[in-house]
Amino acid sequence: MAVTVKDLEKIRQEGLKALKEKLGPVGMIKFIQMYSDGEGDYTEERKEKLASLKEEDLQKYLMEELN
Repeated sequence: MAVTVKDLEKIRQEGLKALKEKLGPVGMIKFIQMYSDGEGDYTEERKEKLASLKEEDLQKYLMEELN
């Protein structure tokens, strides 16, 4: 049985949802970090993302997460 990209994305989404429900957002992140080496310059990337963040984007994101 071949697994499509769409199937893999569905599995990823369901897995993250299950982790978030069971562990909460912080626990989910800590769990994922245990299995991720990471790469790049987090500090610089964060500065760039925060510089372009608009208040309405943050509000939209939070409303989506709460629903």
